[in-house]
Amino acid sequence: MSSTSQLLSASYAFGAFCTWGVSDFMGGYTARRFQAFFLAALGHFSGTVLMAALAIATHEPMPPVSHLQWACAGGAAGGISLALFYRALSQGNMGIAAPVAAILSAGIPTVFGMVHEGLPGPKAIAGFALALLGIWLVSRPEDGSRPRGLGLAIVAGLGFALFYIFMRKAGGGGALWMAAAARSASLLVTGTTVLFGRKFAPTYPLGFVLGLIAGCVDVIGTAFFVRAALASVPLIAS
Repeated sequence: MSSTSQLLSASYAFGAFCTWGVSDFMGGYTARRFQAFFLAALGHFSGTVLMAALAIATHEPMPPVSHLQWACAGGAAGGISLALFYRALSQGNMGIAAPVAAILSAGIPTVFGMVHEGLPGPKAIAGFALALLGIWLVSRPEDGSRPRGLGLAIVAGLGFALFYIFMRKAGGGGALWMAAAARSASLLVTGTTVLFGRKFAPTYPLGFVLGLIAGCVDVIGTAFFVRAALASVPLIAS
């Protein structure tokens, strides 16, 4: 991959990092006073509408169905994981839940990449080892008890890892349509959970607005991630 492609991919990845960080903070803060699954469903709704509207307005070509299927699979995994992550942030310490989920969501796709593309350089392997050490350090029991929210953060991290893998497998295509497809699948999963679990008893009216805004910011991060994947060497979708 050329240096220009590497720089472009890194720029999009940095954009995804920033927007996801902002949306996670907003979602975690709001989830302390708002039902986590309902909050995630609101965000996925606004994200789907935003990306679909932008794709239509910019006349972006529709990706192949096989690519959209991978995007939907990633969205389903990421949708339920985001709701669990919001709940983890609301129950426990953000300083524990956030890094555990982040490390797992990055580490598992790294292992997946090792299997399909070979081992990375020594620096990358050393960084992965330090990440595992970090998980152990932040998840150590305090006063004989496990930190609150840790279990949910671990499950969320596993789901986020699947999201990254599936979105990467989706391959080339319109980033806006891919993000819209992913968020529509996320909305279906979380919306179904809300309806059948009757998880819609909010007591924080501002949570509606914050949830919709967080969803728009979050889906922009998804579009950045798709752009970053397209700028790098793509995996062959099967």
